[in-house]
Amino acid sequence: METFKHCTPTGLGEGLNVQSFGNESLSYFAYGSNLLRERIMLRNPSAVFLTLAQLLDYKLAFGSHHGKPSSNWHGSTATIIHSPGDEVWGVVWRMSTTDLPSLDRQEGVEQGIYIPIEVTVQTEEGKILKSRSYQMADYVLGLPSPQYKKVICMGAKQNGLPVDYQKKLDSIQTNDYAGPVPVFDEIEAALSKNEITK
Repeated sequence: METFKHCTPTGLGEGLNVQSFGNESLSYFAYGSNLLRERIMLRNPSAVFLTLAQLLDYKLAFGSHHGKPSSNWHGSTATIIHSPGDEVWGVVWRMSTTDLPSLDRQEGVEQGIYIPIEVTVQTEEGKILKSRSYQMADYVLGLPSPQYKKVICMGAKQNGLPVDYQKKLDSIQTNDYAGPVPVFDEIEAALSKNEITK
């Protein structure tokens, strides 16, 4: 398996200044499990859907930090790689900055697993937005668990990402992990609860 070191693309950087999003809220571009409303809301209750958006000249990839699979998901997790001509679709969430420590914890920022970056995304209407996102550092390419892939695909469907992009996500290979995934159980419970309250 190939190992990729994190390189900071032009215009992106560590220690993203939250003030650039306003004093009390920030825009966050989600492209992985946080596409699903019930997933992001587990730890970040202030998240509100803002818009669908695409990140140009990047592609979605799956990897493990230093080759160690995620203990939460039992497999590789999503990251974005600079790739001219490609695109990554996602959701921009508007969040209170009070949820930022929780979001950073979820992404393993303190452990150096993901690095906060600023990305420039484009909405379906052509509007340009600067948003916070995350990119995995020092990772080895690998396969996600079926549970992780399912959450991403459910999030893409829930938010109406382009059909061709959803098909691309559906075709992602998994590592066939069949054991327990507590965070997936939490998400399924939240989904069931939302169905009941509808």
